[in-house]
Amino acid sequence: MSDERGLVLEQVRIALAGRELVSISARVARGETLTVMGPSGSGKSTLLAYLGGFLDPAFSASGAVRVDGVDLTGLAAEQRHAGILFQDPLLFPHLSVTDNIAIAIPQAVRGRSRRRAMAEAALEDAGLSGFGGSDPDTLSGGQKARVALQRVLLSQPRLLLLDEPFSKLDANLRDQTRQMVFTKARDAGLPVVLVTHDEADAQAAAGEVHRVGDP
Repeated sequence: MSDERGLVLEQVRIALAGRELVSISARVARGETLTVMGPSGSGKSTLLAYLGGFLDPAFSASGAVRVDGVDLTGLAAEQRHAGILFQDPLLFPHLSVTDNIAIAIPQAVRGRSRRRAMAEAALEDAGLSGFGGSDPDTLSGGQKARVALQRVLLSQPRLLLLDEPFSKLDANLRDQTRQMVFTKARDAGLPVVLVTHDEADAQAAAGEVHRVGDP
């Protein structure tokens, strides 16, 4: 293990049927965000899939991915500990709000009461005290986004991958949710990779911007 801190992408290249979609080398410090912008179909989400370890085998890819000096490139997805937020919060409809969060707590944390207390504390931190027993379908879009974020953070990820998680929120909620996500990531010291086509997302992220698929 080296003394590198944060996320390092070293000559990452992704292609489909011989056509290169992504070519990037970058360093993302802890708490900072790399924004990858481009039109639909340009390879933005494909890059996240490569970083997370779940790239479709139809794509060919090469290049190293390291976090704090740990080489993730050869690791299975579940060993990479990449936290991911998608456009949809993907809450489990058969679980309560509390259980939706608790399910992400690492197995090393023992005891139902302890795990439940951690989940309840995360809800309180997100301004959702009292919602723990609720059906997730009763939450607003912004509330669902907060639950999804807290679930990811409780999983103790090495890095945070954002796949246009603000795109389905209305303008006011979008601003609030952006601020919450980037603040939480900074506080947790997580390197973040955001893919988006929204310039306002990139501005809020306040980090390096890499563009793919531009003419």
